[in-house]
Amino acid sequence: MKSSGIGGQAVLEGIMMKNGDRYAVAVRKPDGEIAVDEQEYHSIAKYRWMRLPFLRGIFNFVDSLVIGMKTLTFSASFYGEEEEGKESKSNFLERHMTEEQLEHFMMTLSVIFSIVLSIAVFMVLPVAVAGFFRRFTDSSFLIALIEGLLRIGIFIAYVGLISFMKDIRRTYMYHGAEHKCINCVEHGLPLTVDHVRRSSKEHKRCGTSFMLIVMVLSIFIFMFLRIDNIFLRMMSRVLLVPFIAGISYEFIRLAGRSENPIVNALSRPGLWLQGLTTKEPDDSMIEVAIAAVERVFDWRKYLSEEFGLTFESEAGEKAEPADQKGAGA
Repeated sequence: MKSSGIGGQAVLEGIMMKNGDRYAVAVRKPDGEIAVDEQEYHSIAKYRWMRLPFLRGIFNFVDSLVIGMKTLTFSASFYGEEEEGKESKSNFLERHMTEEQLEHFMMTLSVIFSIVLSIAVFMVLPVAVAGFFRRFTDSSFLIALIEGLLRIGIFIAYVGLISFMKDIRRTYMYHGAEHKCINCVEHGLPLTVDHVRRSSKEHKRCGTSFMLIVMVLSIFIFMFLRIDNIFLRMMSRVLLVPFIAGISYEFIRLAGRSENPIVNALSRPGLWLQGLTTKEPDDSMIEVAIAAVERVFDWRKYLSEEFGLTFESEAGEKAEPADQKGAGA
């Protein structure tokens, strides 16, 4: 499988797709039409050292949060409620900031809040709970294992429980559509609703897999850190998050480009977990995903260069690649 380099994210009733410095978010509006917003985003990794292996993953994670907040804001604008309440609350800021400054401020605040909340719930809380078991054992290895299993358990319970919410379940369906589109083109099939529907809803470069790798890797790293003071232990978890995220990003990057049996085996738990965060989409969701892809990615050129496909027109293929293995769900 040849990596296309495109990635995405599900949003409220829509999908964001990113390719290089360009991203597009497509949203199914309440009236049934598809609205597409295309933007250019330049990474915060402006210096060469920021793009070095094991460092680039940290900055890529922040970029993903920023773009995610922007695209969620766009999609939510079509389904906004309580507009008057929001307006009155923001009057003070609106009087002292331009629209651009206000948007930047709120985006920064949202990203910081998301990072702090994630670290508190998935890194700090398990340390506090695992500390209870110190009255039964002195083994730092066992405590680190319990802490790690708690962390993974909290994460799985979280993504599983929120799937019962109607809006989240639909977002998981759009998440499935996003993966199906990427798998479709990366396995040499023209980007049509029929081909996308037959493609897999799991992908090795998924953020769900990334989060699981971070948590599993943290178990092994924290096993070798013996810190008795609970506050210093919590602080060590926070400070090591960028280091662990950097390693995890490199593995995800490798997995997306490799068919090595060992890499595939290590990727398998993440694909299993995606069974919770991706659901089978309907055709209308697939249409939204295709609309987002086509604004930032020339899939016809990609299939021509990588698989030798040629096309009679924008709508139909003239030839199909001989090898289509892995394209089915």
